[in-house]
Amino acid sequence: MAKRFIRISDHPTWQSNALCRGVIGIVLLWIPDIQARDFYFDPASLEGDAQLHQDVDLSLFSNSKAQLPGVYHSQILINDQQYDDQDLHYVNQQDGALVPQLTPAILRKWGVRVEAYPALAALPENTPLPKPLGDFIPAAQAQFDFNSLTLNISMPQAAIAHRSQGEVDPSRWDDGVPVLFTDYSFSGSQNSGSDEDATNQYLNLRNGVNIGGWRLRNYSTYSKNDDDQNWSALQTYIQHDVKNLEAQFTAGESSTRGEVFDSLEYTGINLVSDEEMLPVSQRGFAPTIRGVANSNAEVSIRQNGNLIYQATVAPGTFEINDIYSTSNSGDLDVTIKEADGTEHHFTQPYSAVPLMQRPGQIRYEITAAHYRASSNSGENEPAFAQASAIYGLNNAVTLFGGLMGAQDYWAAVSGLGVALGEFGSTSVDMTYASATLDSGEQSQGQSWRVLYSKNLETTDTHFTLASYRYSTSGYYDFADANRKYDPKNEDNNNDLSFYYNKRNKLQVNISQAFLGSSVYLNGYQQDYWGTNRKDRNLSTGFNTTISGISLFSAYTYSKMGSGKDDRVLSLGISVPLSRWLPNSWANYSLSNSKRGDTTQSLGINGTLLDDQRLSYSMQQSHTNHDSSDNSSIYSSYRSQYAILNAGYSYSSDRSRQLSYGASGAIVAHPQGVTLAQPLGDAFAIIDANGAQGVRFQNQRGIQTDLFGNAIIPSLTAYQENRIGIETTTLPLDVDTSETAITLVPTRSAAVYAHFEAHIGYRAMITLTRQDGRSVPFGALASADDLPISGIVAENSELYLSGASDNMPITVSWGKEPDKQCHALISLPESDVQSGNPAGVRYVQAQCFQEKSHVVKTQ
Repeated sequence: MAKRFIRISDHPTWQSNALCRGVIGIVLLWIPDIQARDFYFDPASLEGDAQLHQDVDLSLFSNSKAQLPGVYHSQILINDQQYDDQDLHYVNQQDGALVPQLTPAILRKWGVRVEAYPALAALPENTPLPKPLGDFIPAAQAQFDFNSLTLNISMPQAAIAHRSQGEVDPSRWDDGVPVLFTDYSFSGSQNSGSDEDATNQYLNLRNGVNIGGWRLRNYSTYSKNDDDQNWSALQTYIQHDVKNLEAQFTAGESSTRGEVFDSLEYTGINLVSDEEMLPVSQRGFAPTIRGVANSNAEVSIRQNGNLIYQATVAPGTFEINDIYSTSNSGDLDVTIKEADGTEHHFTQPYSAVPLMQRPGQIRYEITAAHYRASSNSGENEPAFAQASAIYGLNNAVTLFGGLMGAQDYWAAVSGLGVALGEFGSTSVDMTYASATLDSGEQSQGQSWRVLYSKNLETTDTHFTLASYRYSTSGYYDFADANRKYDPKNEDNNNDLSFYYNKRNKLQVNISQAFLGSSVYLNGYQQDYWGTNRKDRNLSTGFNTTISGISLFSAYTYSKMGSGKDDRVLSLGISVPLSRWLPNSWANYSLSNSKRGDTTQSLGINGTLLDDQRLSYSMQQSHTNHDSSDNSSIYSSYRSQYAILNAGYSYSSDRSRQLSYGASGAIVAHPQGVTLAQPLGDAFAIIDANGAQGVRFQNQRGIQTDLFGNAIIPSLTAYQENRIGIETTTLPLDVDTSETAITLVPTRSAAVYAHFEAHIGYRAMITLTRQDGRSVPFGALASADDLPISGIVAENSELYLSGASDNMPITVSWGKEPDKQCHALISLPESDVQSGNPAGVRYVQAQCFQEKSHVVKTQ
């Protein structure tokens, strides 16, 4: 029976009789059957003419819960705790609602104890669960809120492993792909116009090979001037993670860490704990917070007024040992808020010197090697063995010590770090050493060291490090003990290496903040036994910003031994010019030295281009000593292939200098060879499916090359690194279904990332069927070979992004074969229509019922 639709509002009686309208309205309100009835909307009415009626399957859109399946960038909440956002694939369940395609690998990433549920653990790691999550983990459920793109997961607490803040599952650590690279830095200058011309060039190379988890590295330099040139290989070593020990193994030429003993260059093997493998919240020193909760309580921890930790704990005793180390000092204010709203407060004193460790943590280093002396120093290079360890005993005490031995030298050190509560923290250690010098003289002695650190919260004064070392006359550290002695050299009587060894060393670093300004003081003094020689260095300064205008002043003093002292006073101001020239500043500085030379400089500097990849500086200076003037210009450009810089200066004495340089990398990897900016430690190799010109968020100048590859430098090892595509700058012929990816590289790894980019255009396609009828409104269209889809709108119009020439598509408005058709999209040769900045191409295509009948259309 055909449905008949009557618009009663068109009836003349209805329009003229207000009383009739009122009576009918009351009757409608009183009839329960009418109230409960579901009214039907005929989708055919969207097509206008009843003769053109076509059966369109719009069931998906008639359900309020239903949405199109696909990949959505989702916010993840597990038991109301936020996890990192992630792209997830969703499918429709029977009621049309979207459900996520979760895999055991994804659940492991979120800290779910997959092994505790045998049926779940037996599934392949990357295969979606065949049944709802609750069928594998009782009481677990996942619900997707499409409006906020949030996946809410409710999970029994027993199913989730405890994890520290910032913890990344080691199973996600990526050793990367095999690569061969060279990371270079080149600089040169050409001086002319003075007494004689001069040319200088310098090249620094960091070469590397990655195979599996092994890293081979070589550091070499080349220098050249008019009279000489020199190649020098500084270090060559191979390195590998030792994940079970949270350490790094190194063999070859490198240097020790220098925490308990002084840092030494060596050739040999070394095993050292790697704090970067720990979660961010476990690095550095922070005390363990213990307390008692009477209910499900919220524990909040603040330092210097900032909330640095918040978590909910169960009734009973609790222990918090994963607080982020935000500074070396600043007492912790702990608040326990019970379920009924009552609060308890207490203060945990906190101050740390660099050696201090969290309770129960250990840091260690073991080395067996030959000592490597400084270049051209002529020092002895004996074999030695060294071991040291630092252990956090409790919140107040850290113990440390070490042993070192060589043929003519041995030393032992022991010490402890102590938290003094509101008075800061300190560490004291003593080193005893026995040495046979190159002259044959036997010498023994001790060296005492005291470190102190404190933040005075009332005045916001930071003693970041204050240290004092006293050594007896017979004490030699390992480097000094290996100085060579030449009895034929009469100058040996004045050689500090043998007779004037170190006595006292004092170092202080203080910073003070007030009213938005900062003042700093850094001081150093070293003296020696048997002489009145003193090495001194002092620097102090002041910085402030007022209404965007920056002011600074600085004073430095230095004196090395019996040489002349040097003093420099500097003042400066920097004014933003953003009202007239974006990202630019005008600056003025004045500098005065002890000799009475006063130099004044006036200039402008800033950045240009859309991602500020071009920087520039122009300066004009004048010196009163010889009334000389100097003009200079300098610029640096961060291209996708390297960082380039050039400068030119001209002086009133007609001397000129041209400077130039380049820094970058050449990387050979499984996808080809890519030129890049300097790599840093770990880096990513991006493959964008051959799409050229794809840019990335927060990466100045970096974009994919002709082959669709790019290098993202300076990733953080063992932590999540999010790399996002800058979608606002995508070329007109490029589209992507992925906008971000997360990588977790190991130290010095080259990790691979693939973006499913598509080379194609934005196309507005008008479809007609072979019998002349239009394609129904709401029909679903998808490319046969690519993950590209869309919905047919009115007038048979279909919009697709990422369309390519001669691309086959399938259009479906039902499950039956006669409700599907196929078309071949042929893009016009011309670019875009006039006045169409979006780059949309307009196409007409015929849609055939059988795929075998598809022919190319214009």
